[in-house]
Amino acid sequence: MGVGGPVGSGKTALIEALVPILAAAGREVGVITNDIYTQEDAEHVRRTLAGTLDPSRVVGVETGSCPHTAVRDDPTMNLMAAADLLAEHPAVDTLFFESGGDNLTLTFSPALVDVFLFVLDTAEGDKMPRKRGPGITDCDILVINKTEIAAHVRCDLDRMLADADAVRGGRPVAATDCLSGAGVAALAALLEDRRP
Repeated sequence: MGVGGPVGSGKTALIEALVPILAAAGREVGVITNDIYTQEDAEHVRRTLAGTLDPSRVVGVETGSCPHTAVRDDPTMNLMAAADLLAEHPAVDTLFFESGGDNLTLTFSPALVDVFLFVLDTAEGDKMPRKRGPGITDCDILVINKTEIAAHVRCDLDRMLADADAVRGGRPVAATDCLSGAGVAALAALLEDRRP
């Protein structure tokens, strides 16, 4: 499963909210993060999910270049990381690939993921769905995250969700608040429905 979206949209927080739900449902989860020069996201996931997810099931890929390259144009680094993780943990049946933060054109190679989530957050403004871009229009599930702060950042959440529905032609849109967990279980159910 690929998770992409702009910097700060809550990709890491979303994965950290989904993993306990999936693990409780019996899924064996692994996570591969992508950062340009650091292991920061991987280290964050390991700390946050300590006790829920074996730290060796979290791998950080340092792309050294634009995140598009590592998850869409040439996913070799991620495919190699996945092969190593699965060799060490053959029971893993759910593998998240988190892209480094990027713009609305980010997509994932079908050679890398079966399901693609794109994450926007309310702090970016309710105009974001109207900007479209392949990340928004082509993903399997569009996630509108940080719903809890919408009123504080002058975001009309109802309009943002309606616009997201309109530009996606009825394809799934999920609203989440990863801090309280609101909407995360419903998103996990959507992911299960799309499992190959």
